[in-house]
Amino acid sequence: MAVLDNRMVMKHNIIKILAIFCVAVCMQSCVKDLQDEINEGKWNHERQVVDIKFENQVGVATVETIDEVSGNIDISINVDAVPDLSNIKLVSLQLSYQAESSIKVGETLDFENADRSAKITVTAKTGESREYTIRVSEFKEEIVGEWTIQALTIWGGTGPEYGGGAVMQLSDKPWCWNETTGPDAELDNTLIFTLDGVTDDGNTYGKCVNDAGADGKYFDAIYVGNNPETGENVDVKHFYRQVPEGESSWKRDYSAGTISFTDAAGNVTTGSFVGAGTEDLGWDKTFTVSDNALAFSLNGTDDWTNIYQDYDKFVKKARKFWVSIKKKQ
Repeated sequence: MAVLDNRMVMKHNIIKILAIFCVAVCMQSCVKDLQDEINEGKWNHERQVVDIKFENQVGVATVETIDEVSGNIDISINVDAVPDLSNIKLVSLQLSYQAESSIKVGETLDFENADRSAKITVTAKTGESREYTIRVSEFKEEIVGEWTIQALTIWGGTGPEYGGGAVMQLSDKPWCWNETTGPDAELDNTLIFTLDGVTDDGNTYGKCVNDAGADGKYFDAIYVGNNPETGENVDVKHFYRQVPEGESSWKRDYSAGTISFTDAAGNVTTGSFVGAGTEDLGWDKTFTVSDNALAFSLNGTDDWTNIYQDYDKFVKKARKFWVSIKKKQ
């Protein structure tokens, strides 16, 4: 009887081992099939342009997937830097995983046609494809050219909710500045912007010459008005010398919406280039740009002791500064 029981146990164990072996073989086969499918890319239908960049492109491309077989790409090309649009080089291309493109980095496309467009095809590992239509808009750096300075305006003051803030031109208070080198000295100046090129990330840069004009003078930004703290004059160039004297370099960052200036000593100021319109400053205060302006946010300090005084607005709690400019025709 014991011998029979042992045989039954042995038979049961053999059956269990065979079952485990069969399951293992099946699992190995499934794993192998899955690995083959991964290696061969049978699962991958992706065929998208993630990012694309051409030589002299300004800003980033806008990529739109329309459907399974078509898409649109919109780019801007700085036409001041190229003779025409017939030979625009692709400098970088990012596609979805394992996808391939009909154009390679270093090759060119011809946009010199009525639609300013060209096509590329992106093919997935499975062989499915999507055709993208790339459309070019001609970009001209609007700041390039010669500009006259029209006005220097400050928004400043502690406690505007209590009437302590004001928007005024610096020349409205001539007794606060030196007679011959006050803000009026800047009003015959011209700003001449030239374009040197476009960075890899699509931002423009060049040179700016702040010409002193007929009087040969710049605003020295020395406050000579009443100083209730020391009675002495105050140098406030850190607020008002935002556009450097003489020659400087400039750069526009289109993603941040800024323009920065670097003077000969390497000092950098950053503001924005704004068009015509009215800005709401809060507390029933506004500023209107008639043509264009270079606008700079300032970081003044509240001075509740001297609230309502010119000293507070110009020297202590300066908030924002505009250099109003108009382009010469």
